[in-house]
Amino acid sequence: MSLSTTDRTTVTRHRERARTERADLHAVLDAGLVAHVGLVRDGAPVVIPTGYGRIDDTVYVHGSTGAGWLRIADGTPVCLTVTHLDGIVYARSVFNHSMNYRSAVVLGPARPVTDQDEHLAALRAIVEQLSPGSWEHAREPDRRELAATAVFALDLTEASVKIRTGPPADDEADVDAGGRWAGVLPVHTVFGTPEPCPTLQADAQVPTHVTDRRSPATNGTPVG
Repeated sequence: MSLSTTDRTTVTRHRERARTERADLHAVLDAGLVAHVGLVRDGAPVVIPTGYGRIDDTVYVHGSTGAGWLRIADGTPVCLTVTHLDGIVYARSVFNHSMNYRSAVVLGPARPVTDQDEHLAALRAIVEQLSPGSWEHAREPDRRELAATAVFALDLTEASVKIRTGPPADDEADVDAGGRWAGVLPVHTVFGTPEPCPTLQADAQVPTHVTDRRSPATNGTPVG
């Protein structure tokens, strides 16, 4: 299914980097760990980094009911972005330096989640996005914790995806001149060795849903 392009989500520069398939949007979101949510509060723009989760074509964000930025009305316009930096692109000229990346931008009205079943499902999606397997392993939230946690939903109807891959796009004259290195320095985020809580019992084993995220052969599993 293709993305529904609007005036606000139409890529105007480097249009060849735009992706139009909804599967590309899902892939960028599903590979991420942190989203940035932008909104206007008290007449000024605010951008907050936060965890998130996706269920079908809805993204959920959560936070404490005491957090000022989450005290938003139903229908408040927000912008949610997720970005993966995959490489630094070194060109023969500083003008043509760039980055290889995958990014998604989602625009729309925020919807506070009040239905209890959706609220719980959203929290599970957020936990599983950050730490797969934890919902089944850890204790689920109790009534007090649920009441203290606000969740809002953002529909994926209005969204754009932009991806850059490959080597630098140098000017022909710079290529012919030679003498300067050009290429890509890959960037990876990896999971390291789990560090047990000091209050654990000495014989406590690290569960597989934690160890499986790390590959000893590569000294870490790439994220995204």
